[in-house]
This record gives sequence, structure tokens and C-alpha cells, in this order.
Amino acid sequence: MKHVLLILCWLGLALIGQAQNDAVITFHKGRTQVGVNEDGRLQINVPPKEMRKFKETGWVQYSDFGAKGDGKTDDIDAIAATHAFANAQKLPVKADDNATYYIGGKPRTAIIKTDTYFGKAAFIIDDTNVERIGAAVFMVSSEKLPFKPEGVSSLRKNQAKLGLTFPSPCLIAVVNANVKQYIRFGPNQNNGSPQTDIFVVDKNGVVDMNAPIIWDFDEVTSITALPIDEAPLKITGGVFTTIANKAESKYTYYSRNIAIRRSNVTVDGLMHYVTGEGDQGAPYSGFIEIKDCSYVTVKNTVLTGRKTYTTIGSAGKPVSMGTYDIAVNRALNVSFINCTQTNDINDTRYWGIMGSNFGKNLLYDGCALSRFDAHQGVANATIRNSTLGHMGINAIGTGIFILENSTIFSRNIINLRPDYGSTWQGELIIRNCVFKPIAGKSFNTSLINGNYSGQHDFGYVCYMPERITIENLKIDDANDSDDYKGPALFADFNPQMKDASYQEKFPYIKTKEVILRNTTTTSGKPLRISDNLFMFKDVRILEH
Repeated sequence: MKHVLLILCWLGLALIGQAQNDAVITFHKGRTQVGVNEDGRLQINVPPKEMRKFKETGWVQYSDFGAKGDGKTDDIDAIAATHAFANAQKLPVKADDNATYYIGGKPRTAIIKTDTYFGKAAFIIDDTNVERIGAAVFMVSSEKLPFKPEGVSSLRKNQAKLGLTFPSPCLIAVVNANVKQYIRFGPNQNNGSPQTDIFVVDKNGVVDMNAPIIWDFDEVTSITALPIDEAPLKITGGVFTTIANKAESKYTYYSRNIAIRRSNVTVDGLMHYVTGEGDQGAPYSGFIEIKDCSYVTVKNTVLTGRKTYTTIGSAGKPVSMGTYDIAVNRALNVSFINCTQTNDINDTRYWGIMGSNFGKNLLYDGCALSRFDAHQGVANATIRNSTLGHMGINAIGTGIFILENSTIFSRNIINLRPDYGSTWQGELIIRNCVFKPIAGKSFNTSLINGNYSGQHDFGYVCYMPERITIENLKIDDANDSDDYKGPALFADFNPQMKDASYQEKFPYIKTKEVILRNTTTTSGKPLRISDNLFMFKDVRILEH
């Protein structure tokens, strides 16, 4: 009797058809079927007998909805249908362990809203003939819908409360379209991005000060609240192989990926490989792309650096295109734990694996990856117990940057990106690390790199870290060159600034204090402040 009542309830919900994630689900007698109707939407039928079986089993599998898993048949419709049904019934999804799912180029996205166990299954994502390059293969999404709060016309840096109440904790994204920041300089120059910030509030509108508001907003032209899911969602396992596109090498980014748009998500044990990269190809925006969410952890995951291709940049000069396997955009509290990559982290044929914009509280822990990068700013970042490869650490932002118990293979320990003003408004802490300049190329080795002419308006005041603390750093700078002077703390940020006659239109706020404790070099040469003694003459060096 209980089963009959349940079925009647399900049928009652489904009599007029149930639209779910670009799908219409019905519950008629017969067999489970997946089709595509005239407007391109999935048409799914699940008979009551099968419904009862799925409920009793407690999960659904791709094979239940017609996936062949033979590595040849395009299974994306069956995969998307499985998730659509699972989302409607709040059931987990399990891939078939021995299956190889082929996913072709049709613009179908499987929406994930329940725990998903990819397990030992293999997935082949064929990008050689893609109909819509921006269509994610999987999108992790929330049942909760974003909304527009009213009554916020301006904001102040470090503001503690919004003066509003919310139905649940929310991620808040604010924009002032009338102010431009991150006005990029160099070969990829642009006119900047609208002033943007993201932060978390509780039900009472109290801002989480672990990731505070970092800008003054004299005007708020757009504000969006994205409710944060309290229940965690887990994605585990899966061996994914992308057959790379062979499109023209220009900035037409492919997003054939797993796009995470829900807060409180863990990805565990996933593997991603890339094959078929040739003489040309368009860049990728990240196989794991985390955006507009908070509290996301990627762990025990293996990724792949993408081959570097060149194109003509906005300044009319050849540039190498950034192409990523990890992307973090407008996201908070994102952690990468025990993550590695399939190719050599020091192989310069491959672009650095990670890029981010508008992030806060980013973490690498126990990772061996070719790059950490914050383009349009990060507020607070930590790298610990990790190894960074040939592209090292590239960052601009605010707050505290902590690097500890790690090894860096790069030209510098940290590169403050010159194209965004070489700015870090806050503190830099380096503890218990080893710095190994790439392949022993120690000539003009510097720990902190950047470039700032003072002649370009980036849309904000540019800072060097106010305080830099370096403890127990070993610099492996063995070099037999007679010209080698020993490592410098700072690169020559402005070779034209030789004396007080040089005038900056947009003054650079320089480091006030450097604390050095137990810094050693393999070469035996002492750490120098910089080749540009005038620029850094007022920096106070405290050695212990």
C-alpha cells in the first residue's frame, strides 16, 4: 500500500509533465525511454515499476537510461537524462565501473544536483567537432535560485553588516559598472573590468570577515545573492580524457568541462587526461571551473597542463595564450588538496595549470602543480606542503599571502603580475621553503619579481607588500658564472627610476619592512636587496 501511495504521489506530480534541467519527465507504463523533442529538450519516461526499483535501490545509473558505455556511442543524452531524473527524485547517480562513456560535440549539459559517483568509469570528451564551445559537459548546480536584494546602494571597505536579512547564508556578488579596475597593461591590454566584489553573509546580513569587502563602492549598480546550500554535495572518481580541439589558435575559449556553480561541493579522486594536441588549438577555460560559489574542495585529483599556443594580442603583438585545467572565478574558500598533474610541472611546453579572478581564501595544500595564478586579484591565499613548477606563483591582490613548507621551481618565488600593477596590499609570509631557480638559471635571481613604471592607471592604487617575512629559506642557486652577484630580494621593478628626478604619475606604495631569519644560499653569496638600490632605499631590513 505504501508503494502505491508513493507512486500515486509521483504520478500526481508528473501528470502534466515535469520540466527539469532542460528535460520533461513523464511516468507512463512501458519502459524507461530517453528521447529529444522538437525544441531540443530531453523527453524522459520512467514507468512506475522502474520508479519503485530506483527508489528501493537508492540510486540510478547511466545504463538505466540507455547509456551504452562502449566508448563509441554518444552517451551524453543518456547521462544528462540520468541526472535530470536523479535531481527530480533526489537520488545519487552512479556510473557503471566498467563503462567508457563517449561524449561528442552536441551542446548538451548534464546538470548535477545530487551526489555523483563516477567511480572507475572512463569518459571520453571529444572536442574535435564541437557545436557550442561554451557548453559545459557537466554543471554542478544548486536547487536554490539567485535573487536580487533591494536596499543596497553603496558599500564600504570592511563593512560588517548589510542591514538586510536573508532566508539563508548567501554569497553576495556586487558590481559598480561605472568604475573600471584591473585596467590591463601590456600585450593583452584592455579597458578593465567593472568594480567587483564577492563576500558571504549570514541570515542577518552579517559579513564573514574572513573574506571581507575589499573595496569602497560609491555606487552599486548590480547586486546578486546566491543562497549557499547547507548540505554538502560530493563528486568522486572518474577518469576523463579530453580529445583536444584543433581550432584556430585565437582567444575562443572552450568550456567543455565540469563547471561548479554550487557552494559546499567536494570533488575527490577525479583524473583528467588530454590527448590529440597538435600544431594549433584554441585555449581552454578550465576542466574544473569553479565560479560564483563558496566552500569548494578539490582533492586527490590528477589534472593535465595544456599545450601553449600563440596568437596576436590586443596590442598587435604575438602572445602566448593562457589555457587552463583549473579555473576559479568569483569564488571564495576554494581548496586544492593533494592534487597533481600528469605532465612535468617544469615542462615549458605546457601552460601553467591554474588561473583565477576575483577569488578569496584560496588554498594549495600538498599539491604538485605548475602554477598558482591570480589575475584580477585574490584576497588571502595560502600555499603549503606543495611544489610549484616552471610558472611558479603569479599573483596580485590583498590580505595575507602565506607560502610555507614548499619548493618553488621558477624564476622567482613570487611574481607580482606587472600587467595588473604588481600590487599586493597586505603582507607576504614565506616560511620553511626551498627556492630552486629553473634548471639552475640563477643569473639575476630575485625572490620577488614585478615591474611598475608609475605611468599607467590600473584603476586602483598599487602597493608592494607592506611587510615581508622570510624564515628558514634555502636558495639553491649554485652558479659558476663570474658575473653572478648572488640572489636579490627584489627584482629591478623600474630600471628608469635611478634617482629622485623620476616622477611617477601614479605613485607606487613600496614595502616598509622585511624580516629575514635564517636565509641561506647554495652559492654562498649573501642575499642582496636589489639591483635598483635607489628604488628600495627606504625599505627597512631586519635580520635575526
